[in-house]
Amino acid sequence: MRYVVIAGATGVGKSDFAIEIALALRTEIVGADAFQIYAGLDLLSGKPSLAQRRQVQHHLIGDLPLTESCDAHRYATLARKKIAELNQQSIVPLVVGGTGFYLEALEQDLPNLPAADPSLRKELELLPTEALLRQLHQRDPVCWCRIDRSNRRRIIRALEVCIITGRPFSSFSRNSVKKTTIARVALERSRDELYARINERVLNMFANGVIDEVAAITNTSATAEQMIGLRQIRSLLAGEIDQRACIDRIQQLTRNYAKRQMTWFRNRGYEQRDIRASHTSFVEGLRERLARLSAESLA
Repeated sequence: MRYVVIAGATGVGKSDFAIEIALALRTEIVGADAFQIYAGLDLLSGKPSLAQRRQVQHHLIGDLPLTESCDAHRYATLARKKIAELNQQSIVPLVVGGTGFYLEALEQDLPNLPAADPSLRKELELLPTEALLRQLHQRDPVCWCRIDRSNRRRIIRALEVCIITGRPFSSFSRNSVKKTTIARVALERSRDELYARINERVLNMFANGVIDEVAAITNTSATAEQMIGLRQIRSLLAGEIDQRACIDRIQQLTRNYAKRQMTWFRNRGYEQRDIRASHTSFVEGLRERLARLSAESLA
């Protein structure tokens, strides 16, 4: 299984960059985004436009109904199957996205975790985050120290595994990283520029009809519920906040998320690349790596 990872924070410009690279290399794109994998809410999730998807074949974009849950394990299973299919056609795809846990799951052998328990998960979802963290601390202090406290979905999953198995979530260790990626690149731009792009992107969402898009949605899974902006726009529709407050809050949450993403990729050995640097040198570097891989496979 061979692929190239193009990662980075939301709003950095991954889609445009990846399409340009995919066209130059005559390859395809596999999404790695926890929310773009869902069908619907295209504006809110920031999916590549239809025009962009016509330029380059995209996979795992808009594939799952909003009512289905998805986690890193399920994503990795779907992505591995698709990448293997493409490799069999002599295609080395670009895996493009900003969901670090999904990319990590794709790269590593996954621990043998139990399947989700819908009734237990429903009970846990009713608890406030602080109560979940208290239970997690009691059952798995190691996980409690390490877990991202802003990622409620991951907290619930860790606690669910502890309860189902009677073992600490942290005891399910992952194996070493698979040597399958040709390159792992995280795109960057200055923080001021990134935040300005995020603010503008949120304004454009509202100008293009994101309120109507959310109003048309009824049932969503616990995973889809975590999409930034969904709860805020529902509050707007319920008359609990005004549009200005809604926009400000979504901009803030998105900037905070982008900051966490940048930290994630810097701490995990990704090659940092300024998105404004020459794309030509990047393409030629990938061509050289792919050529060496081809030669090695024939040796």
